[in-house]
Amino acid sequence: MAYGFLDIAVTPSVRAAQAEMGVDGMWADFKGHREFDRFSASERDFIAQRDSFYMGSVSETGWPYVQHRGGPRGFLKVIDDATLAFADYRGNRQYISTGNLAANDKACFFLMDYPRRARLKIYAHVEKLDPDADPDLTAAVTDASYGGRMERIFRLKLASFDWNCPQHITPRFTEEEIAAAVRPLRERLAALEAENAELRSRSA
Repeated sequence: MAYGFLDIAVTPSVRAAQAEMGVDGMWADFKGHREFDRFSASERDFIAQRDSFYMGSVSETGWPYVQHRGGPRGFLKVIDDATLAFADYRGNRQYISTGNLAANDKACFFLMDYPRRARLKIYAHVEKLDPDADPDLTAAVTDASYGGRMERIFRLKLASFDWNCPQHITPRFTEEEIAAAVRPLRERLAALEAENAELRSRSA
């Protein structure tokens, strides 16, 4: 059975907040009509371009925890149209997300494209796997060029996803993106400097 993102996100307290702000009727029309339980080509392409995401989990005491995960571009792999996976590398060794997900496998993921002001939200059930448990999956998430030490694999079973509007997302650019944007200017500057040098040598 497919579950729309708002079917998961909108609880009685959320409905009460919407009613307080006078927008409950607006979102009632959307509820149940956004049953995004399969990734399309658009989501696959978007996920493949990401080099980071934010993961939210909840502890047994009810406290949320948000963690940033980064890696090579495309390190979050689309295994099939309802499954994602990524290698979990050794970090600060607090294991807060790992512990939270052992107690409650529900998580929310935010994938950001800051230059284009796009945001993909994903609800998923998360399963922790030993790298030796599924050799094919391990091969799929392994990046030989990345120097981190893999400790586990997280496999995500999609519950639903949704796209956010671009409102209030500040565009930000990586060093690589800035370098690509200014490359024509650098090339033009180099050509002009060479031309100036040639003119000076002729007039000497």
